[in-house]
Amino acid sequence: MANTNTITTARDEIVCLPSVNETAITSLLKTPLGAHLDLFQILDNCQYHVDALIENDDNTERMALCGRLLAALEILKVALKTPLPAHLIERLTVDVAEPDNYRGALTTDSETLREYCSALTILLLQPQQSPEQKEHITGLLFELVNVLIEDLKAPRFVRTDGGLVMISGEAVPGIH
Repeated sequence: MANTNTITTARDEIVCLPSVNETAITSLLKTPLGAHLDLFQILDNCQYHVDALIENDDNTERMALCGRLLAALEILKVALKTPLPAHLIERLTVDVAEPDNYRGALTTDSETLREYCSALTILLLQPQQSPEQKEHITGLLFELVNVLIEDLKAPRFVRTDGGLVMISGEAVPGIH
């Protein structure tokens, strides 16, 4: 007869599987990051990590997620300096421009906003904050990453008879 407080199983084929959340985080932490990713893939990685971070209370997993988010933000730093590939220019192009509809309320440039996100992530990696402070910093990081992603995925270009121009009317420089 088995003891009610035991964690062993009577049969080898009965295995306790990790929760869906544990599997998702483990998978997320194993996802390769690198310069081979395009801007949108990097932004998606930032989104996945910050989403998992805001929902997680385990300190070890939070630290791992912060480390991976910081890595993704550093890769984003490089991506922001490189020209956009044609497939992303196409995704960021509209036929009719309404300039006021595409920019977020925060008028900070993408690199500065990325630096803010990195600074908050680094702050979360330090153990000095109280649980309440960590919660507030995580919430602010979540909001800023989402603002950054929304801004960088917003249309930038408009098709004209003369070719592509920036929605603001400037010539297309080839970078964000």
